[in-house]
Amino acid sequence: MKVAYIFATSGHTASYKLGKMILPQMETGTHGAEVVGMFFFDDNTYLLRQGDPMGERLSRVAEQHNILLMMCDQCALERGLAQGEVGKCVPHGTVAHVQVGCFPDLYKALSANPPDQVITL
Repeated sequence: MKVAYIFATSGHTASYKLGKMILPQMETGTHGAEVVGMFFFDDNTYLLRQGDPMGERLSRVAEQHNILLMMCDQCALERGLAQGEVGKCVPHGTVAHVQVGCFPDLYKALSANPPDQVITL
């Protein structure tokens, strides 16, 4: 089964679930589902800052398994993690393999490898 995660919950919840549960399972190959994408909203975008230990680990796993990492463009711009303007921005100061966009960009990026399930945390 292919899954995509949307990290929309504010606060410690998403970083805890990703950092303590999902990411370790992905690193050891025991997650049980093929993760094809992750989309980050609000302060969850900070997980993708360059130098963030969890973000760096996530970037390595994403590269190894061809996983889409995308931040909400408006959220990233507000937090200094993108440059440009809404709809036309690029990541800035993030780990490798991160994209910036909105739902239409997410749909397009996942269309070549669509998930069977979308899970919002």
